[in-house]
Amino acid sequence: MAVKKIMCCCGQGLGSSFMVEMNVQKALKTLGKTEIEVSHGSVSEVYNGVADLFVVGNDIVDSVKGYGDVIALQNIVSIDEVTQKLKTYFEEHEGHA
Repeated sequence: MAVKKIMCCCGQGLGSSFMVEMNVQKALKTLGKTEIEVSHGSVSEVYNGVADLFVVGNDIVDSVKGYGDVIALQNIVSIDEVTQKLKTYFEEHEGHA
């Protein structure tokens, strides 16, 4: 299944999730995945169907798993980590990056 929506989450849905969203958008552009919608919000805004993939810090993985695939970040400000983990995800799930 191709990813159509990615949601970046944090506890409050403000600063850190927005920063992750910007990094995910940069990473997707680098990977040539410009058709994917990216949003940010708090864990309280997560429900089934809101996104195909969640990109979150390690601290809130348990709060979003079960609602879709999850990429957990060790360092939420690292564009390199986001790019590499998205590349790996697409390779594993779509057969190419």
